[in-house]
This record gives sequence, structure tokens and C-alpha cells, in this order.
Amino acid sequence: MKTVPQHPLEKILENRIAIIDGAMGTTIRTYGKTEADIRGERFKDSKKDLLNNGDLFSLTQPEMICDIHRRFLEAGADIIETNTFGATSISQSEFFVDDPREHGGRKDPEFYQKIIEDASLNDLAWEINEQSARQCRELADRVGTATGRQRFVAGSIGPLTVSLSNSPDADDPGFRVVTFDQVKAAYIHQIRALIAGGSDLLIVETIFDSLNAKAALVAIREVFDQDGKELPIMISAAVGRGGETMISAQTVEAFWNAVQHVKPLSIGLNCSLGPDLMYPFLEELAGKADVAISAYPNAGLPNPLSDTGFDLGPADMARFLGDFATGGLINIAGGCCGNTPEHIAAIAKALEGQPPRRFGRIEVTA
Repeated sequence: MKTVPQHPLEKILENRIAIIDGAMGTTIRTYGKTEADIRGERFKDSKKDLLNNGDLFSLTQPEMICDIHRRFLEAGADIIETNTFGATSISQSEFFVDDPREHGGRKDPEFYQKIIEDASLNDLAWEINEQSARQCRELADRVGTATGRQRFVAGSIGPLTVSLSNSPDADDPGFRVVTFDQVKAAYIHQIRALIAGGSDLLIVETIFDSLNAKAALVAIREVFDQDGKELPIMISAAVGRGGETMISAQTVEAFWNAVQHVKPLSIGLNCSLGPDLMYPFLEELAGKADVAISAYPNAGLPNPLSDTGFDLGPADMARFLGDFATGGLINIAGGCCGNTPEHIAAIAKALEGQPPRRFGRIEVTA
């Protein structure tokens, strides 16, 4: 019997609050890129608009994406996420496959089985994930070496554009557009590419449907078992005003109970609510979980009249995240939608020297 060595990031979390980066989509918008920019030469003939497919920028505008990663690292981020929130064949199909509903059909498991088996979509998803991880790896290593402080790459695994928990058909509540195995297959492909690109850990994030998250976590376990390599796992849910995951309606305690068997490095909340509304639910989670707690909320609620599309500026986010730290709630802090490198710099400065939340390490034996 042997004890798995402590991961260097876990050691950091026991001694200080680590900083995770901010919003890739928000920051991309500040560069003023157009539809032509995201298409480039490679996708110039695509039939659908691609500008909202931010993951694609990792292939068509790698200099910009690397610049964003650099700015977040220089702002103080210990952890940067890959630009792969929607980089599965299922999510990419929204941009490259005709919607059958436009021709009197519907999206259903038969439709998504073709997506899962589509070689071009699988190749595209693999390329986005692997290249984005490599971009992060290069920047994290470069800045880490220059500053003498190790930085970490988190492979971002998003919630998908489909739900396993809900039916889109009010007349057929048992109907699901996709199966658990199809979702799992899409995630397995993404996970392997993120690992191939050099990710240090995997983050299943912005969870609004707990069953989708379960599929991702099962996929991770299968990849680890089959490929013989394990990485730490971060898990982060998006909750509504009542503190429930948005589609599956689990309370934060129920959510923790559903995923704690994974023995994640951290559990936390992100996106959804602004930091003021998130506080009581984060406090509840911190009181239940025995692993590190992460929090990277939106910069308040959406506001189309603000520069970032959200209400809160860097000083506001620094104040709220400082309150999280003062309350002894967090080990990892950052920002989601509306948070630019300037927001992350302010958060990092506010949390410097603040003690992290105390948590018990789970010993893993083999």
C-alpha cells in the first residue's frame, strides 16, 4: 500500500489562496475581433456564423489567445484555463451542422449519434483541446520560469449545449435529445486531448445539469483507468438565486454529496450569480466539503451598458472576494463572466497574505 504524493497545487492551497484566471469570452471581446477574424482562411466558407464560437480563436487567432493567457498570468493567476469551454463534438456541432429543426425534424439520440461518429467534428474538437492546452502550457511555463512561481494549466470541460436531465418537449417529459453514453463519449475525446496537450489538472465547470457533470466525471475516471495517468480534478457548479444547480435543482449540499466520491482537489461555485448573491451558498458549501473550495463568480449581473457587459469593476470584485477570504471560505479565487485581467489583478492584490480556508487532505492509497 502506498500513498499518492501530494500534488504541488494542493500544497499551495494549504498555505495561501491560489488565483484562477478570469473570463476568456469577455476579454476576447475587448480585442474587437470580427466574423472574418475568427473564420480566417481555414473557415472562410462556413455556412453558419462563428463569432460566438470563442474556442475556435485558439486555432485562427492563437496570438490573441496567448496574449490573453499571458495577461492573466501577469495579473497573478496561479491557474489558467484552456480555451475549451465548448470544445466537444456536441457543442461544436451547433456551428458546423445543419439544425434538423429548421427542416421539420428534431434533435434526438439518432442525430447526436451521427455527431459522435463524425470524424471531422472529432478531429476539430481534438485539435482545439490539444492546441489550447499547448498554448496554456507554453505561457504557464514561460511566466512561471520568469517569476520563479509555478503556474498550472486547467483543462476546461464545460456543460455542453444539451441536457441529460430535462426534456425540451413539454408533451413528452421522458424524451431526451441525447444519451448518457453519447455525452460521455464526447467528453472522453475532449479529456484525452486536454491531457495530450499538457494540462496539469481538469476542471468540470459551470455545472447547471448535474447529470451532464456525472457523465464528465465518469468519462474522466474511464480515461484515467484506461490510460494509466491521473490528474487532479476541480469541480465547479453554477447555481441560481435559491442556491440550486439550474436545471437539476440540487442544493449545494446535495451536489457535494453527489460528487464527493470523486475525491476532487476542489469543489466550488462559479458563473451564475454575482459575488454578493453567491456568498451564502459558498458559505454552506465550505461548511460541508472537506476539500479545497473555489469561487470565481461573475462580475455582478449582466449590464449591456457597461464596458464588460457586467456591473462590477476590478475594485468591486476585489472587495467581494476579500470578504470571502475574511470569512474563511476559499482556497481558490478568481472571476467568471465580466472579469478581465484587470479584475484578476485587483483580486490577487486584495487576497495577498490572506490565510486560506482550512481543509482536510484526503489520503488516496493504492
